[in-house]
Amino acid sequence: MFTRRLLNFILRSILFKLLLNLEVVGLENVPREGPLILMINHTHLTDPAIAGGVMPREVVAMAKVESFRDPVLGPIVRLYGAFPVRRGEIDRRALRQALEVLRRGEVLLMAPEGTRSEKCCLQPGHNGLTFIALRANAPILPMAISGVRDLVPNLKRLRRTDVKVVIGQPFRFQLSGEKVKRDLLRQMTEEAMYQLAAILPPEYRGVYSDLDSATKRFLVFDV
Repeated sequence: MFTRRLLNFILRSILFKLLLNLEVVGLENVPREGPLILMINHTHLTDPAIAGGVMPREVVAMAKVESFRDPVLGPIVRLYGAFPVRRGEIDRRALRQALEVLRRGEVLLMAPEGTRSEKCCLQPGHNGLTFIALRANAPILPMAISGVRDLVPNLKRLRRTDVKVVIGQPFRFQLSGEKVKRDLLRQMTEEAMYQLAAILPPEYRGVYSDLDSATKRFLVFDV
């Protein structure tokens, strides 16, 4: 936790000010205590750092296991206190760690797309976020990050990058006695992804561009 706080201090006090013109909207929507899943879109490797840096609470991130093997990125994600998850399979160890984070009343960061979007558009969300939210009875907070794709080109020109972070309204999944089968889990994931799409710029919404088709059957919004 000490190294995470130190890294966040460096991000907020130095790197964000040097590299970004950062606009954050919706900080008042962040629950100040209790378990929370922070759901972000993922277009750039810096997205988790930006998300953790702008949050007023400490964040524990899930990161793909390949990140821990990277000679540059690996030490950073370890220092930040992230834990690995194996993609494309049921990673029971990562599941236990995620549930433990929420049991402690902390914030768990998840990117439900599972991998970065090369075109900066939302890809289909995976059901892992929904499964964990149901098991932990934890609220989900959508956070939309845009503008980061211009970071590298602007660095080469010694320019700061305009980045906008929009934090939506927290919500929970609510069931009315239904048994959670795969098709039901999928529908709940889609409803969560549309909440993320709704706070993204239209060009970032990808497969969730048709907001008129979004449903809220299983969503209850925290106020």
